[in-house]
Amino acid sequence: MVGDTHELSVGIKGKVSEVVTEDKTAISVGSGTLRVFGTPALSALMERTAYTSIIDMLETGTCSVGSRTVLEHLAPTLVGSTVTCETELVEIDRRRLSFKFNVSDDAGEIAKGTHDRFIVDIAKFLEKAAMRV
Repeated sequence: MVGDTHELSVGIKGKVSEVVTEDKTAISVGSGTLRVFGTPALSALMERTAYTSIIDMLETGTCSVGSRTVLEHLAPTLVGSTVTCETELVEIDRRRLSFKFNVSDDAGEIAKGTHDRFIVDIAKFLEKAAMRV
């Protein structure tokens, strides 16, 4: 059954680190003109951290998809720096999973916010997407 969260529980944490490379800069991702960690790349890191923290706990044939993000990008990070995202599952409401997150570099916090994901049946989700063409 989609949304069966028998293995999921509030408090699950995720942590992913990566090095800021040229392809993750604002100028490269099209979100600005500077060679600093771009907000879209930061958002992708946050989503990856959230979904990988729970992917092994979902039923076969299901996955989670991002649906809402509130993100405050607080400080710039230069190419070559390591950034670390930490997520925590803070609420489970049927198929909706709510996370809080923070992202830091060696100098401290660079971003924080919340992120919601929904558990979906992969086949039904792709079928629905195909009907939109």
